[in-house]
Amino acid sequence: MKKAFAPIVPKGARVLILGTMPGEKSLELQQYYGNRGNQFWKILYAMTNEDFSNDYNERKMLLVKYKIAVWDVLAFCERAGSLDSAIKNETPNDLDAFYKMHPEIKYVFFSSKNAAAYYDKYVGRDANHIYDVLPSPSGANATMRFAAKLEVWKQKMMPLIT
Repeated sequence: MKKAFAPIVPKGARVLILGTMPGEKSLELQQYYGNRGNQFWKILYAMTNEDFSNDYNERKMLLVKYKIAVWDVLAFCERAGSLDSAIKNETPNDLDAFYKMHPEIKYVFFSSKNAAAYYDKYVGRDANHIYDVLPSPSGANATMRFAAKLEVWKQKMMPLIT
């Protein structure tokens, strides 16, 4: 059974990025988006014009600086490997309770279509939030080049975090 991480919620965060469930490397390192093949951190650093860092504490401070919350839709699941397509027997996180604790969050971005699908299945979208799906930063998403992913993330998120 795989167990997701606690959320990172900077004070004043209005933006939440939801993944599905941390992959094997992320679970091993106990770091959000810990797999080097995942472009999440590269996108955030490039999008904000900050100097890239591999240090996880500095990465978390980037989230704090730009008031970006990060969590996953699923709390637990069974999965061999890291692919979302291998997920079974999943249990969602209690996002309703999360939103009650963090009412300032208004914008919810999914870091993959699968995260959005699990959210729709277990939580459902409401009128209190604005939702959007970003191109997956996963190395498994090779259909889009880095520059194209970065451009979409920038267009959708930068007006909300600056």
